[in-house]
Amino acid sequence: MRAASGETWRDYTRHAFVEGLSDGSLPNAAFLHYLRQDYVFLTHFSRAWALAVVKAETHDEMLVASSTVNGLIHEEMMLHVGVCAEAGISHDALAATPERPENLAYTRYVLEAGYSGDFLTLLAALAPCVMGYAEIGLRLKQAAHSDTYQQWIDTYAGDQYQSYCRDVGAMIDSAVTRRLGEGYDQLPIWQSLCKTFRTATELEVKFWDMGLTP
Repeated sequence: MRAASGETWRDYTRHAFVEGLSDGSLPNAAFLHYLRQDYVFLTHFSRAWALAVVKAETHDEMLVASSTVNGLIHEEMMLHVGVCAEAGISHDALAATPERPENLAYTRYVLEAGYSGDFLTLLAALAPCVMGYAEIGLRLKQAAHSDTYQQWIDTYAGDQYQSYCRDVGAMIDSAVTRRLGEGYDQLPIWQSLCKTFRTATELEVKFWDMGLTP
């Protein structure tokens, strides 16, 4: 699915916003604006991963999905709470952040994929965010020229987040072959899943665009 998304994946993982995190040139106002919107995003994203528990067929799938929900709520969202608190933005103010249209479009797309589609469709919509941030985190950890946004980089490059992503990736591989068989990439449904993945990736690009326009 990543390969089938073509240049869209690069547009996402090497966006100007990401490069600004790497070299420290991203204005702090833009970063805080992004964090506030991302907090709102993660609220809905957690619900989508909770829906994956409902859609799952096996105990192992439920374990990975529920573990991801736990990580989102207890770790990733708390990163946002902490950084914003240091900047003088209270938890109540963070939670009351008005949702931008770009944010709404992405979160509702993912939730709709889960409501109207099956487990694989939901995973295809969820995967770009989870896997893309892991890829971005590792690359910036190795290439960052500034420590301005080191806490953010360390979170997504860290062992805990990377472990979540390995588990999610293994679950996706297993879920695809379990439901579609070894020749899954020759089936029409595979093209549909790739399209869902690509659309979610395009919405990630729009999310970064939004981050640059507080």
